Order: sequence, then structure tokens, then C-alpha cells
Amino acid sequence: MEIGISAFAETTPDPETRQTIPHAQRLREVVEEIELADQVGLDVYGLGEHHRPDYAASAPAVVLAAAATRTSRIRLSSAVTVLSSDDPVRVFQQFATLDGLSGGRAEIMAGRGSFIESFPLFGYDLDAYDELFAEKLDLLLQIRSSVDSVTWGGGKHRAPIAGLGVYPRPVQDPLPVWIAVGGNPQSVVRAGTLGLPLALAIIGGMPEQFAPLVQLYREAGRRAGHDESVLKVATHSHGFVAPTTRQATDVHFRPYQAVMNGLGHERGWGYFSHTSYEAARSRRGALLVGSPEEVAEKILFQHQHLGLDRFMLHLSAGTMPHADVLKAVELLGTEVAPLVRKELSPTA
Repeated sequence: MEIGISAFAETTPDPETRQTIPHAQRLREVVEEIELADQVGLDVYGLGEHHRPDYAASAPAVVLAAAATRTSRIRLSSAVTVLSSDDPVRVFQQFATLDGLSGGRAEIMAGRGSFIESFPLFGYDLDAYDELFAEKLDLLLQIRSSVDSVTWGGGKHRAPIAGLGVYPRPVQDPLPVWIAVGGNPQSVVRAGTLGLPLALAIIGGMPEQFAPLVQLYREAGRRAGHDESVLKVATHSHGFVAPTTRQATDVHFRPYQAVMNGLGHERGWGYFSHTSYEAARSRRGALLVGSPEEVAEKILFQHQHLGLDRFMLHLSAGTMPHADVLKAVELLGTEVAPLVRKELSPTA
């Protein structure tokens, strides 16, 4: 099982100082985190796309390209590309460019987006939320499979392409495209039917509750005639790791609470208290915060119930000291990942 990190390049106010770091500083920190993740042996780093003041990465491919020349083995992915409000030609070109710069380590994680600010920004109607994604995913996959030229009949939201080339071509053939979902069964079935790997965001509830979705995905893939080897499953969960449980919660709780209550105010969620936090941190909860041993145990718990090919720890939800985040990256690579790999080794 691959183990890695996902991030949104947050620039929320520090709950202790109330200060907000500049976007430019946060972007440079992200590149440093990716470089360290590569050095400590993590498998993948995924960076999300947002278009609002509390996130710095509106162009993940650019940030990942900056990291590509400073790393050697880690895979570099969006997490996610909001394909519904983007142009598939440009998405493919950007990630094919990243693939070339990285020597074949780029991935696209495409999703409809849990935030909606990109739709009015780029002139799209939210009423066409799912229709946009389906149409643009179809074009992206057509570009991916058409080496010499692309012929695509067009759709309601995108003009046809008549025998035109899309360059550069990636090193990888095909360029990996994952489908990211938050729990929508139709999205899960679409990923399986297309034979694309699935990334599940598990940020609430209990991980085992997602087992029926994984089964639905794999059944859809089998019915469509895809080999099980291509039906890969990843999860992404919020968390933090420090040398001890107390250190982890001391660093993580207040920034995380601030983010959850900020988003909760926007979305109508209930108040996220310390009791909520501890419940989410429990063995069957979705939040992975603690010592390396605790975090490894919870990754293995997800693997046990979902049969994972990849796990991504989301660092960091909330603004935390950069030194603490770097320490979490180091521990994930040097202590958590070896514990998980040892347990999953055929000789274990």
C-alpha cells in the first residue's frame, strides 16, 4: 500500500496569534514539505485546488512543478483538480508538462469539487454541476488516449475538437487519472465503469461505513469488464502525527477546530467541540491524530475494512507551525509508513 500526504496549502489565521501568513510564504512551505516527503520515502503528495483567500494553491500543477525538480521519486498529484470548472485541454497540458519535468511522476485526481467558488469565477452554472463533470471527464479521457490528434464531437458546455493535437504528450502512457469522490454512489459507479482508480475522502463518520461504496465501485468495474488490477482504491483522511499523542493533539486541536467551525458556519454543521474531536480520534473515527503507532494502527484499520491501495494523510487542516508540520511529514515517512508496510508484508 502506498502512503502519502494531501494538502490544501491553507492560509487560515493562526488561532494563537490571529496572524495569517502570506500566500507566497505558504506556497514555498508546501514545496519544502514535498521535498521532505520525498526524502523520507513517502509515495505520493497531492495538492488541492481552491479559489478563496484561506487557501494558496489555485494552480496545483504549478506548485507541483516547482517541487518536481527538487524531488526524485515521489508521485505528484492534484487533490483535486476541479474538472467541472476547468478546461480539459489545459488540464492535460499542465499535467503532461508536470509529467515531463518529474520524469513520469504526475497524476490527475479529478473531482467535481466540494467547494463551489470556481464555478462563478470561471463563468459556469452550478445547476450543471454533474453534467459539466461528466462531459469534461469524457474529453479529458479522449485526449489521454489520442496520441496523434484528438477528435471529439463536442457537448453542451464545450465546442468540438476536430483532429487537433494536444501537446506535450506525457512520459507515462496513459497519464494516471483518478476519480475523487466524497461518498456519492453515482460517482463511485462512474469510476468503476470507466476503470479509473477511486479516491475516497473520509473526513467524518467511521471508515467502515465506506465499505459498501468500495464494493459498489469494484462491482461496477467488474461488470464493465475491467481487470481488478486497475480498480485501485485510495482514501484521504484528516490527521496529524507527533512523537506523542499529547504533542499531536496540543498542536493540532485548536487549528483544526477553527477550520471545522469556520466551514461549519458556511455549511450549517453543528459546533465542533473538544468532545467531537476526541470522538473523531477514537479507533473507529475518521481523524488520524496521535503518535506514530496510533496513526499506523488507524491506517491499518482502514485497510482492513476497505482493502486500500493508497492512503493519504491530509496535512494540515488549519494553520500550524511549519516546523511541526515538517516533523509530522518526517514521522509519517520514517516511523508510520514502516510500521504499516511491515504489518502488510507477506512475511509479517
